[in-house]
Amino acid sequence: MRGADDSERESRLSEPKTADAIDYVAFHDNRLVAELSGEHDAHLMLLEEALGVRIDPRGNRFAVSGPPPARLRAVNVLNALYRQLERGESLGLAEVRAAAKLAEEGGAASPAQAGPSIRTPKRLIGPRTPNQRAYLEALARADLVFGVGPAGTGKTYLAVAHAVGLLLSGAVERIILSRPAVEAGERIGFLPGDVKEKVDPYLRPLYDALHDMMHADYIERRIASADIEIAPLAFMRGRTLARAAVILDEAQNATIAQMKMFLTRLGEGAHMAVTGDPSQSDLPAGEPSGLADALELLEGVEGVAVTRFAAGDVVRHPLVARIIDAYDRRAAMRAGRSRKP
Repeated sequence: MRGADDSERESRLSEPKTADAIDYVAFHDNRLVAELSGEHDAHLMLLEEALGVRIDPRGNRFAVSGPPPARLRAVNVLNALYRQLERGESLGLAEVRAAAKLAEEGGAASPAQAGPSIRTPKRLIGPRTPNQRAYLEALARADLVFGVGPAGTGKTYLAVAHAVGLLLSGAVERIILSRPAVEAGERIGFLPGDVKEKVDPYLRPLYDALHDMMHADYIERRIASADIEIAPLAFMRGRTLARAAVILDEAQNATIAQMKMFLTRLGEGAHMAVTGDPSQSDLPAGEPSGLADALELLEGVEGVAVTRFAAGDVVRHPLVARIIDAYDRRAAMRAGRSRKP
């Protein structure tokens, strides 16, 4: 069960409980029940902490105790995650954490129920937070969508998933993924190799997202036929990108001129997503970010949608959200001191 926690669990099981303080939920497939519980009941422990309940596994049945609203949320999450396993979808700590967060925030019981989802050859991709749901809805609705916020919120991954869905459905003829070739003060000309070898390290996160959704041989064939193109931002100049799903990632590193150039590439039947974190620009000191400028200039323009993510939307390790919060608090404190006379 839970190793070192066994004695504590046995003690808790012996505690007297009233009948109305416990809800029971049972499932028929013992193999899926084991996957639902997780290794050493890790999934159940996560749900207990997140939802404020106690979940006691008893064979293929779970006893859920705690306050009535919390019990209801926990039972709904368990049922939803079990149905996810029945559909053959994977279940890990990230999926359990996302389901608990959505339930706690009053949303759907599981990511698969949370709103629009995208089925790719390797996995079903859906929102894990309310802001991710709003983002996917914006991508489906608007021709130009800005997804801005801290690292780990899924803004690039979901944009790539949406692009893959459009390509596989035939809604677009190609995917074009781009990034400024500027990172942490390093310049592309200083790197060894030909142009492809120079730019590939900057574009690797986009390759990683594609490989998480589609099989490698399929990706290579589509790249060879130019149905999928991954190129630095400078290569976009002078082009008209029609009937394509176009993504500009790390857009905070684009200058104002580059951003204008990129946005005006939008052609007939194209869908464009621009992602980045305005607080993480690697542009030279004093160079304004094209992302921040575009957000100020274009928000509210018809056909443009903006989704802003926060630390609460981080879907990586939970520590990432706490790290972001710590940096934000320090920045706020420094800004407050600088305003004092």
